[in-house]
Parts: sequence; structure tokens; C-alpha cells
Amino acid sequence: MRTLIVYCHPVEQSFCAALYAASRETLEARGHELRCFDLYAEGFQPILTREERIAYLDAPQQIESRVQAHVDALRWAEHLLFVFPIWFYGPPAMLKGWLERVWLPGVAFLPPRRKGLPAEPGLRHIRRMTVITHGGSPWWWLKLIGDPARRLFGRGLRALMARNCKTTWLQLHSMNNVRPADCANFIQRVRGTLEKMQ
Repeated sequence: MRTLIVYCHPVEQSFCAALYAASRETLEARGHELRCFDLYAEGFQPILTREERIAYLDAPQQIESRVQAHVDALRWAEHLLFVFPIWFYGPPAMLKGWLERVWLPGVAFLPPRRKGLPAEPGLRHIRRMTVITHGGSPWWWLKLIGDPARRLFGRGLRALMARNCKTTWLQLHSMNNVRPADCANFIQRVRGTLEKMQ
């Protein structure tokens, strides 16, 4: 399977970095063809500039040319795998900016067929999405407030992919209170889940 991994964390020794490494190792061992972006390491520019916002709908190719490698990988992928922490109920600003500058009109979505309808999906070739994440909040609190990060990925982004796209969400909650054994068990859970993916 052609898998694009998008990793977003600024600290090389973080738990998130360990999750990224485990994900890469597991999928490589299973024979996946990988393309990987470490957004912080490459210094990805997440800010949609004034010029880009003006061009966004009428001339998105101006932005696309600046992030071409990312757009090409998104068009190539059959499986999207995101690895990131949840900060303030959402992905880091770097990853949000990646979505804004790479998931462009004509790439991730197409104009609606009729006025008043949502945009048409542009990523029908993506048949699997996996999110591996962690955050400080307990699971019950996220459930109470509607789990905004999970909704963004599992509903908003997922809607732009294949109709039968399978979604896997793996999250370690209450990170401020977990033990080393909890982290090790979660990494094993990640490996076990990815090993089963075809």
C-alpha cells in the first residue's frame, strides 16, 4: 500500500517521535511503500500569506507550486497516516497550516456541482486514514465537549476521501498522568494495529 506519513512534533526525543518511529518501522516491515514528511524537521511554512489567500480560490496553482512535493505525495497516497499530539483540542498549528496550504482547491476538493452543496471530494484514491495521537485530557472530557480533533479528521477530512475509506483512530489520553508502562503498551498497540493493515 502507498502510505503517506505526516508527522508533526517539534521535539526529537518526544513520545510522539517514538510513535512516528514505530509507525515507520512497522509499515516498512509490512512492505508498505512510504513517503514521509516531518513538518518541523523540514521547516514547513504553515502560514497562508495574504497573497496566497487572495489566490486561494481563483489561482490555487500559485500555492501548489510552493508545496509541490506535498501535493504530489497527497495525490500518490492510498493511505494517509498522521502522527501528532493534541494541543488545545486540535492538531498543532504547523499541521493545521499544512492542511490549509496543501489541501487546496483542485487537489483535496473540487467546486460543488450546484450552489448550496458542499465541495466535491478530490481524494477518492485514498482508501484508508489512520491517526495516531495523544493528549492531556481524559477520554470522558473529550467526549463531553464533542472531541473536536477527532471530528476534524474523522468527519471533515474523511469526507474528501473514498466513500469506503477505513478510518483508524488511536489515542493515548491523560498524558499528564500516564506511567512509562502505559506508553510502552500504547506503542505496542500501534504496532499491532499497523501490522494488520493491508
